[in-house]
Amino acid sequence: MLKLHHAPFSRSIRVRWLLEELDAPYELVALAPIAATTPFAQPTPTGKVPTIEDDGFVMFESIAIMEYVLERYAGGRLSPARGSHAWGHLLQWMHYSEATAFPPLGYIARHSFALPEAERVPASLEDNRRLAASVLAVPERVLRGSDYLLGAEFSAADIAMGYTIGTARLLGLLGASPNLVAYLGRLSARPAFRRATA
Repeated sequence: MLKLHHAPFSRSIRVRWLLEELDAPYELVALAPIAATTPFAQPTPTGKVPTIEDDGFVMFESIAIMEYVLERYAGGRLSPARGSHAWGHLLQWMHYSEATAFPPLGYIARHSFALPEAERVPASLEDNRRLAASVLAVPERVLRGSDYLLGAEFSAADIAMGYTIGTARLLGLLGASPNLVAYLGRLSARPAFRRATA
């Protein structure tokens, strides 16, 4: 059985939510909330959260784990046909959520409250708020006429991006994003999301 090392408020929510949506059996290794200041020092086999163990195979990185779970356990659920244009869009949004949209949010969090006060660089927060507004404007436009990132159907892309948009909401960055606010409402109403974040 797949084992997930999970901490509240961390990117492991993505993996737990995906497993809950798929109704896949897994063992949860629950960890206390983790300080963001010590990389690769978390109490897991890789030093990172999330980490999964699957029949002796160990990996980290939330988006990579999601792709692995989709390939191994989803049976075609929550993603379009592999190799299709829609599959390309799924991958685009999954990677956008972490590689493009999350970095300014992480910077804002670290330099607003996560780092010790002496290590914060408050002067650059405004630049990162502007960057966050730019990267959040992209899904805001896409969701203007669509319930989900790939159209009418919920997919793993929404799980990946949902975590990022939820982080933006916690940081108070969605004031000019009514479509993202409504989108988060749809996502947070899903029973699997509620189980994953309980």
